[in-house]
Amino acid sequence: MASASSDLTGYLNAADAAALDVELMTEPGFSLEQLMELAGLSCAEAIYQVVEERRQQSETPRILLVCGPGNNGGDGLVAARHLVMFGYQCDVVYPKQSKKQHFINLVQQCKDVGITVSAEMPESTGKGNSPYDAIVDAIFGFSFQAGTIREPFATILTQIKEEADANKNLSTISVDVPSGWNVDEGDVAKTGFMPDVLISLTTPKHCSRSFPGRHFVGGRFLPPKLAEKYGVQMPPYPGVSQVMEIKSASVDAKM
Repeated sequence: MASASSDLTGYLNAADAAALDVELMTEPGFSLEQLMELAGLSCAEAIYQVVEERRQQSETPRILLVCGPGNNGGDGLVAARHLVMFGYQCDVVYPKQSKKQHFINLVQQCKDVGITVSAEMPESTGKGNSPYDAIVDAIFGFSFQAGTIREPFATILTQIKEEADANKNLSTISVDVPSGWNVDEGDVAKTGFMPDVLISLTTPKHCSRSFPGRHFVGGRFLPPKLAEKYGVQMPPYPGVSQVMEIKSASVDAKM
């Protein structure tokens, strides 16, 4: 196990997270497609690590990924495809599909590897008898303005929470920011949604400072000049890994 100082990865507020994203895509930077592929791969690796550690049966793990209409949802679609390549079975709930060509392509890529993409949650979810090993929340990212969550996502988050409360063998995993949370201040809307695992992308956001669950950082692509500008020190990713587990409060890295 390696340890690191409390400012190892930095914590970005919503404004700085948005500004960093813009700079990453400023010429001659990354394309959105590149960043989404790298982010989704990081998420898939973290999900795989969490599920494999809890895996008790020889049956193929099943993952439900709930994707929102923006880039966070795109990360979830990419993660689903990679998880299938890792040997998992995945289903995607994508209620409000983007009409942008890149997202249309991501949906088709999921379908091409046997992933079911639905507009509604499975009927079993929320009743404690879900067949899934994990539910991934890829609904809202750091651009979400905390407030009243619109349907169908308000009901979906309630279903995920109820399923997690009733099924202790289920892992709930959020991508970048737990959906419904204020990026800077956390669950100020008092949704009561607290995932078991958080996968911060590029660097943690302010709301994750006191996150009590397992916390991963993914996105091994930040150029040194931008890291320095935004006060981000990339964690010492081991080997070829795209993610690293940290402790939110003390930011101690686990290897």
